[in-house]
Amino acid sequence: MLCPFFHSTTVMSSIQLQGVIDQRVLEGCIAGNRDCQELLYHYFSPKMFGICLRYASDYHTAEDLLQEGFVKVFNNLDRFRGDGSFEGWLKRIFINNAIEYYRKSLHRHLHVELNEAISESTFDSSALDLLAKQDLLKVIQQLPTGYRTVFNLYAIEGYKHKEIADMLNITIGTSKSQLARARETLQHSLKTLK
Repeated sequence: MLCPFFHSTTVMSSIQLQGVIDQRVLEGCIAGNRDCQELLYHYFSPKMFGICLRYASDYHTAEDLLQEGFVKVFNNLDRFRGDGSFEGWLKRIFINNAIEYYRKSLHRHLHVELNEAISESTFDSSALDLLAKQDLLKVIQQLPTGYRTVFNLYAIEGYKHKEIADMLNITIGTSKSQLARARETLQHSLKTLK
């Protein structure tokens, strides 16, 4: 059965789907309608994949995070209260999924707690202007997991160090230190790309 609110069997781009995702599609997803779920997936997967790519160390891990994220979305869709935007709610699920992945990976990697933060270094923004978006993404993906996660949460998502520390179960000092080291590593990597 097709999604009752969308009468086409062809997959459409997210631009074509603009305005199609509404409460009825969400209700269809909650009811288990596969066509509505596919519609929702095709509309939001490009944006959510961008989030996954920022947190993952490689393309395949990002794909896994995307799939796990959508499984969580569909399993918890009935919990969306409508207080904020649906896209904001989705982003939160995908960011939390990436953080959960980070926590699991901590068991596989040595985690060193630092007592004091390294002072934040200045970041050469002119290097960013010279890079294509994909080049910057590749450089971020090469960061160690802890650096990459803190960098994304602080620099891209806009969280404060206290919030990051609470989310990742680390100290504020470790958050600041990992951000500073991420910036240093990025700055060095960007200089070699010039």
